[in-house]
Amino acid sequence: MFKRLFSVLALFSVALLAVPARADEYQATIDLFKKAVESREFFKSAYGYAVFPTIGKGGIGVGGAYGKGRVYQHGRYVGDSSMVQLSIGFQLGGQAYSQIIFFEDQRAFKEFTSGQFEFGAEASAVAITLSASAKANTAGTSASASTTEHHAKAVGEYVHGMAIFTVAKGGLMYEASIGGQKFSYKPR
Repeated sequence: MFKRLFSVLALFSVALLAVPARADEYQATIDLFKKAVESREFFKSAYGYAVFPTIGKGGIGVGGAYGKGRVYQHGRYVGDSSMVQLSIGFQLGGQAYSQIIFFEDQRAFKEFTSGQFEFGAEASAVAITLSASAKANTAGTSASASTTEHHAKAVGEYVHGMAIFTVAKGGLMYEASIGGQKFSYKPR
């Protein structure tokens, strides 16, 4: 039953919000994260990264999200990834966002590209905004103002060899829910 519900919600969020990513959208998204204070330093030392130009998310009580991405090793495109998410709890609305996951070393990269990788509900991301940063988890966001480069460096760090950053693209969603993100990987 949960598998069917999960599939329906993932398809719902794709139909509602996600736009197929073109090749230039990947580079534009990478460039966006390279310009952001919070994430730009990670490009210099990361073993690799996965970038998702658009993840569509929606929910009313039960929610779902879906997005397609590319995986890079030392800046070279090596495979494709997709992300699905199911969340349960108080939530209403829909949104779209971009996401990048940096891999600190080969171990973290191999863990992600091993096939089916999953972030639990406790995984957190740094939400990049125009003039402030905020702490977010894979199920939603929570406020935490930051306007300095020093603070951005402090919140953007590797946890278990991975660092996650997001940029909101549009929409409005309120949620107090639990959920996680599940990723698949297919070599190029």
